[in-house]
Amino acid sequence: MAAEPAVPVACSELTVSFGAVRAVDGVSFHLASGEVYGLLGPNGAGKTTTIRVLTTLIPAGSGRAAVFGHDVRREAMVVRHLIGYLPQQLSTDFALSGYENVWLFARLFDLPRRDREPRVREVLESMGLDDVRDRLAGTYSGGMIRRLELAQALVNRPALLILDEPTIGLDPLARSSVWEKVQELRRETGMTVLLTTHYMEEADVLCDRIALMHHGRFLAEGTPTSLKAALGPGTSLDDVFRHHVGAAIDDEEATPQGGRDVRRTRRTAQRLG
Repeated sequence: MAAEPAVPVACSELTVSFGAVRAVDGVSFHLASGEVYGLLGPNGAGKTTTIRVLTTLIPAGSGRAAVFGHDVRREAMVVRHLIGYLPQQLSTDFALSGYENVWLFARLFDLPRRDREPRVREVLESMGLDDVRDRLAGTYSGGMIRRLELAQALVNRPALLILDEPTIGLDPLARSSVWEKVQELRRETGMTVLLTTHYMEEADVLCDRIALMHHGRFLAEGTPTSLKAALGPGTSLDDVFRHHVGAAIDDEEATPQGGRDVRRTRRTAQRLG
């Protein structure tokens, strides 16, 4: 009997500490192929730390994390070629054109030389940026910059797309534009998406399942519909968030690294706004 294909993400008792602070505290979850899974929670919840483990940027203290069956610690290079990652902080070089920014990522992903130009043009066109590909990225609007960064994340045709606060600082129209592109690509390719967001309405519409995190732990997990139904008729996802997380929302991340993340997020919002 043939073995079943490995799930896109599998985490078991994942723990990450920064000094005496446990940023991720025994988290276990998995993603099904083709689904959109959302990590929701206040600043300091451990969302970005979890994502950084999965993207091989930091090691876990204990537990296991795997992407399509590949251990993120022992098989980091394999994992990096399977994922696309859009971080909170801007990854665009404003002194380069849109085309040059994406081409640089094609080189970083070590795409064969013959494939680079057609692949770069392909993702720029899919993001609606082909007509401005030769303009400096510094002249792009906030929504265009985020779509450019999506193009960077997609140039290697990832099986798993990881988005950390992808629409932070964008106006409603720009946010809609980014999500329309993500949904279109998901329908066309069947890729799996893991995202974090502070916009509850986004999570409600986009996510097949969500997990609510606080102080490094999962407080609740399920479909948006089931989590709302558990609290009764007329409940919104905002109500679910408040019910599980409570009123004590941290103003800053719980770790020194997390504090830097918040400041980067604010700078990103200022640049994109």
